[in-house]
Amino acid sequence: MIIYQSNRNWLRDIRHLFTSFTMQKVVKSTLLVMLLTGVIAWVQSDMINLGRRGLDVTVFSLLGVVLSILLSFRTNTAYDRWWEGRKLWGELVNNCRNMAAYLHSTLPDEDLSSRRFIAFRLSNFCIVLKGHLRNSIEMKELLSVSEEDIRVYSTKSHLPSFIAYEIMHHIQGFLKAGEIRGEDLINLHEHSKALLNIAGACERIRKTPIPFSYNVYLKLFITVYALCLPFALIPMFHYWSVLLVGFVFFAFIGLELMAEEIEDPFGLDCNDLPIAEIANNIKKNIFEIFELRQPEQEPANPLYTKVF
Repeated sequence: MIIYQSNRNWLRDIRHLFTSFTMQKVVKSTLLVMLLTGVIAWVQSDMINLGRRGLDVTVFSLLGVVLSILLSFRTNTAYDRWWEGRKLWGELVNNCRNMAAYLHSTLPDEDLSSRRFIAFRLSNFCIVLKGHLRNSIEMKELLSVSEEDIRVYSTKSHLPSFIAYEIMHHIQGFLKAGEIRGEDLINLHEHSKALLNIAGACERIRKTPIPFSYNVYLKLFITVYALCLPFALIPMFHYWSVLLVGFVFFAFIGLELMAEEIEDPFGLDCNDLPIAEIANNIKKNIFEIFELRQPEQEPANPLYTKVF
């Protein structure tokens, strides 16, 4: 995700905009349409010489209004998905902090091993969820996992669920050992249940894109509009139509491609959510709450694999 400070440097923000792969595609597509418009203008003005005859501009004005309404709906829908994803990861931050704070204040002071287990597993849940949403879980990123843990994890098709189970199972063990009371378990249940609720909601966003027919229709509409617009503008503006058509196409295709980029907010595009950074911050917060040594100081585990 591109991190910036709003209202600080107008020109610098515009410059960073073009570092986005999506904007690079927009610029390349716009230049191609401008080139095609230039060829049409050359043929129509210098070779065929149709004069002032061309398509009615009024029709394109009406179609432009319809296209603007469709793009507005498309952009709002994509942003809603992006913002919902950010709220879900915000809830994950809060639930992990709350669970850590509650357990740290409830467990016996001398029970350091239980604190370490929950701290490692909560951190690993966030790391695994990040990888799960990106279709690539790196075992080498996980904290304090043994060779047996890696073997078991590699057999799971939905690793976030299994790590959530490990956390819940360990909390049940606290109750059986008398380290927490029944009312404590009830309070902790809400936070532990939220882990899988958040994971499921993120999966819903990721696996339910905008309907394919709607997406194709909008792309087709923009393409046909851009290809027909030169025949309406060239009789009036001649070669200046190249710039006019390019500007109109830049606006329409830019909105469509930016919406397409953020509708899956958990990927690696420039404007996707920084979920790796959020997961890392959760890890730091949890260890600070439990008053444990930060995981960066833990010995590196050379055993790793990748789960798809």
